Amino acid sequence: MTPLLDESVQSHYACPDLAKKIRAGIERSGKNVEDLSVRDLGPVDQLHTGGGPATLSLMEKAGLHQGAEILDAGCGIGGSSRLIAEHFKLNVTGIDLAPDFVDTAGTLTRWCGLDRKRNINFRQGSVLDLPCEDLFFDAVLCQHILMNIRDKATALAEFYRVLKPGGKLILHEITDGPGPAPRMPVPWAADTSISFLTPWKEVTEIMEKTGFTPEFFSDETGNSALWWKKVNAFTAKSPPRPLNPGIVFGDNAALFGPNMEINFSSRSVCCIEAILIKP
Repeated sequence: MTPLLDESVQSHYACPDLAKKIRAGIERSGKNVEDLSVRDLGPVDQLHTGGGPATLSLMEKAGLHQGAEILDAGCGIGGSSRLIAEHFKLNVTGIDLAPDFVDTAGTLTRWCGLDRKRNINFRQGSVLDLPCEDLFFDAVLCQHILMNIRDKATALAEFYRVLKPGGKLILHEITDGPGPAPRMPVPWAADTSISFLTPWKEVTEIMEKTGFTPEFFSDETGNSALWWKKVNAFTAKSPPRPLNPGIVFGDNAALFGPNMEINFSSRSVCCIEAILIKP
């Protein structure tokens, strides 16, 4: 990923005053930021396909021990970091390219009181040059970020570098499918300029060359289409919630649901879950 592309990705995810906007949504929903739960933030910080339940289900399969050190690569505003830290009692380091997201992730974590209960920290940085020491993490969670990365070999090599021997790479990713070109915009890109979808077979080949060995795989494309169908049905019959993806992504967010349902149904894109081991 070139510096210019870094800037393009940052621009896509830029959202000044995001914590302030989320606070306004929280207050409109009748919640108090002094008494906030991780679940309360779900409509705005669990924006990946399948939401929080998909993350929890996959992490259950990984079978990590309490107190394990986890890297949440491309953590966004920290939704998954908070969820897995609270649910599994893990120590989580979140890394994201977008400064607005990193700042907001720390603020939301404080509002939930998790900064006092669990070891969670957030840092700005690129997965192509992780600001992390070698052989430190027990697992890397990589959830819906590889679509924004052209140089997947470097990203996967960085994940391999920071993992301990026996560490796990936990993937929940969108890949290129055999169907027609995907409809845009989608959550990771307004257009094709920063969308680097790759077929799963090619991703697998890169991971094997890097040194990873597979432990678990599941094609969740069909379930993903059904999930977005339910999201769209709920959205159509309900007034907009005070907390919603539009706070983060603006007007494009209204098109994400219809486009993603069609993209998964036509297999323009696929959703995979996989766990790999560093020997």
